[in-house]
Amino acid sequence: MKTTETPPPADTPPPADAVRTRPAVTKTAAPPDKKSKTGGVLNVFSHGVLVIWAILVAMPLLWAVMTSFKDDKSIFTSPWSLPDTLHFENWSRAWTQAHMSDYFLNTLLVVAGSLAGTLLLGSMAAYVLARFEFPGNRFIYYLFIGGMSFPIILALVPLFYVMNNMGLLNTIHGLILVYIAYSLPFTVFFLTSFFRTLPTSVAEAAIIDGASHTRTFFQVMLPMAKPGLISVGIFNFLGQWNQYLLPTVLNTDPDNKVLSQGLVQLAVSQGYKGDWSGLFAGLVMAMLPVLAAYIIFQRQVVAGLTAGALK
Repeated sequence: MKTTETPPPADTPPPADAVRTRPAVTKTAAPPDKKSKTGGVLNVFSHGVLVIWAILVAMPLLWAVMTSFKDDKSIFTSPWSLPDTLHFENWSRAWTQAHMSDYFLNTLLVVAGSLAGTLLLGSMAAYVLARFEFPGNRFIYYLFIGGMSFPIILALVPLFYVMNNMGLLNTIHGLILVYIAYSLPFTVFFLTSFFRTLPTSVAEAAIIDGASHTRTFFQVMLPMAKPGLISVGIFNFLGQWNQYLLPTVLNTDPDNKVLSQGLVQLAVSQGYKGDWSGLFAGLVMAMLPVLAAYIIFQRQVVAGLTAGALK
């Protein structure tokens, strides 16, 4: 008699040995992406350009600081070597004999007053232009933008006569008013765009709670615009601290001269006296506040510039 073997059912799991001895499937590595290689090359190139740019910017600053501690002979005989001894008398001579202390104080008074007035008036104008719709809104806004493109050298002669007729020529407060008018167009342009990015629900909630427009601006909206105020304040500080053309025309009184005028006068006088170490000491004195302000507020400047894009 012939017997037949019944095949195992189809759903019977395979033996354990068969599972263990199953050959492993190897995955082939994907070919390298051409875009990643291109991105890496561009990244290296951009970092190299930034390093070269940093060296070009930092080297003159470091050389000026190093030269301010040398004597006049070492400046000409070994200009690239480190000073043998630190000549702090260069700084004291520039501070007292070259009257850099008076120039520094005048500059602080002018820049502090003009910066405060610029931020106050600019933020108020920008808030109104950004939040309220009224006839002539866009016209006033474009007037401020047009002020940015108007060359200041064309306004020097009429500005001189206007200041003279008002009795503001050769005065600290007159120079403050001119600095404010000079800085307002950029300030209003920058802060108007920044106020438009702020949420309107917070201001509306303050109005519903009974706050006036003035209180809403100073206690609600102005603190929210702190990054933008710091950013535009740093830019205005740099421009006003290094301003030379306006004080040269409108501030000829020797007692009210600012740092930029004092440095030019010091450079002219050093051409006859040969006190180049004192000149470099005065240059570093004028440069240090600007560097300190940027180093302290550099994060706030970046945050203010990117706040509109992030929101």
